[in-house]
Amino acid sequence: MNYIVFLLLLLISALQYDLWVGKSSIVEVKELEAAIASQVAENKKLRERNDALSAEVMDLKHGLDAIEERVRNELGMIKRDETFFHIIKVKK
Repeated sequence: MNYIVFLLLLLISALQYDLWVGKSSIVEVKELEAAIASQVAENKKLRERNDALSAEVMDLKHGLDAIEERVRNELGMIKRDETFFHIIKVKK
């Protein structure tokens, strides 16, 4: 009788080994779920960035307002008959 109980306990332990320690264990599944969640968050952030860049490209291709704004801000250009005022903040 004791041999049967011992054999059953050994068999249950062998079956539980893969669940807790072996390949596809609970620990590994949790790590993979965390990695998937991290990747999904990064993909969302990159998708939002790509959408913003795509919208900016469409503005630059089809609208003159975006080009004018970019030229004014980045190159400091002004239109004819405009006066440019550069305000410098004094540090106290």
